[in-house]
Amino acid sequence: MTNPEVVMIGLGYIGLPTAALIAEGGTHVHGVDINQDVVDTINRGEIHIVEPSLDKSVANAVSKGFLKASTKPVQADTYLIVVPTPFKDKNEPDISFVQSATTAILPLLKEGDMYIIESTSPIGTTEKMMHYIYEERPELKNKLHIAYCPERVLPGNVMYELVHNDRVIGGVDKVSTDKAVAFYAKHVKGDLHKTNARTAEMCKLVENSSRDVQIAFANELSLICDKADINVWELINLANKHPRVNILQPGSGVGGHCIAVDPYFIVSDYPMESKIIGTAREVNNYKSFWCAEKVQNTKLQFELEHGRKPKIALMGLAFKPDIDDLRESPAKYIVQRVLQNANNEEYYIVEPNIKEHNVFKITDYKTAFEKADIIVYLVAHKEFKTLGLDDNKVILDFCGVNK
Repeated sequence: MTNPEVVMIGLGYIGLPTAALIAEGGTHVHGVDINQDVVDTINRGEIHIVEPSLDKSVANAVSKGFLKASTKPVQADTYLIVVPTPFKDKNEPDISFVQSATTAILPLLKEGDMYIIESTSPIGTTEKMMHYIYEERPELKNKLHIAYCPERVLPGNVMYELVHNDRVIGGVDKVSTDKAVAFYAKHVKGDLHKTNARTAEMCKLVENSSRDVQIAFANELSLICDKADINVWELINLANKHPRVNILQPGSGVGGHCIAVDPYFIVSDYPMESKIIGTAREVNNYKSFWCAEKVQNTKLQFELEHGRKPKIALMGLAFKPDIDDLRESPAKYIVQRVLQNANNEEYYIVEPNIKEHNVFKITDYKTAFEKADIIVYLVAHKEFKTLGLDDNKVILDFCGVNK
């Protein structure tokens, strides 16, 4: 593949599905990733992440010559930046990956090219990258089309949602917005909503912050109900019978690369104005700590009552049900914290969506349920819902498996 139309920088959970989608539509895509193993895997027509139907899309696009991966970018007409935006100290967003990706393509840019950031970014990042590009390549000033278009997909349904979900697209000027909309219109069936870059950046952050605040309310209710001896699942179900009430479900915290992360992008830049958003983060983080403490107390109570140490099954490591993604997972944090306080108890770590883990020994969920005295549900995987109840076991259900 010599002259790709699109360069996709970042071939992770969003970049690879997006690259495959565009390539399957008959557009030549040159994917870039710093991990040579990822590059080699993709060039074999295989995938390094679990996502339904992604394997077929990648295999199809590679076999037809529309998708190729490399560790280096090449010249194209459109550049998509889909790299991580991690945190520095004190939950401050780090856009160095976005800047590094931009630096990599600086020598390749030419008049009329389109540069689009999809990575979740602090407000003003697109404009900051625009100024950076034009400082380094002043001859291109106002001759590129620069825009921001955040993803809004659900892991486990990414390939469908990339096509059918609406997208918010904001350029640094009207022409950039129109050009970016025209690009996405070739691949997306959902409505494309035009705005400016700053609003598009904020929209992504607000969507996930809204979810985080609503989950925090449910998690706070679960803490109150535990003290009040009330079944929180029944309570929420009854409250939601009200025609204008829709309380979400509590869990063991909030994880993933979006909802547990994006609110900090707002809180970091606007600490005095984001009190509810910041407090929601604290509540959801505390819920994970509380779950770990609950396991510890239950373990000690069992030992007092039975005169022996319990066998404990910790059920789930992913950040949400029925996926293999462990990023920012509250379940993983709880397991780590519980194991830090281990004192010769026998533990079974369960995650049915992965075969092995570099830290934890993974046990089959049926085996763990059968052998353990204490069952701790951290993630509501579909497999766990088939296990039922057992009066001979202590069950801590933090995510509504048996609600």
